[in-house]
Amino acid sequence: MDWNYLESEEGLAALNKKSADKPQVIFKHSTRCITSSMAKNRMDNSKQLLDKADVYLLNVIEHRPVSNLVAEQFGVTHESPQVLVIKNGRAVYNENHIGIQPAMIALEL
Repeated sequence: MDWNYLESEEGLAALNKKSADKPQVIFKHSTRCITSSMAKNRMDNSKQLLDKADVYLLNVIEHRPVSNLVAEQFGVTHESPQVLVIKNGRAVYNENHIGIQPAMIALEL
């Protein structure tokens, strides 16, 4: 996966603006969680998302305030791992833990 990194409030604002033209995918990842590592591996091996969306990795340990802002702004309860699809400034899909499947995400794009 050719990740973009979501590390700031400004980055989130830019992502939100870009969602008007192209779907944006946020993958919230914890480096301390084996389930998160497994979900990240599934995402890493998925090329089908790259041509349809911009894909962002958000490290929830290092960037907890941004992770909290994502939950607040898009009205989703924080989970880790978690994936969100953002279109037109709204979360149109979210999934967490073992439910994170790139093929299912691609259907939402």
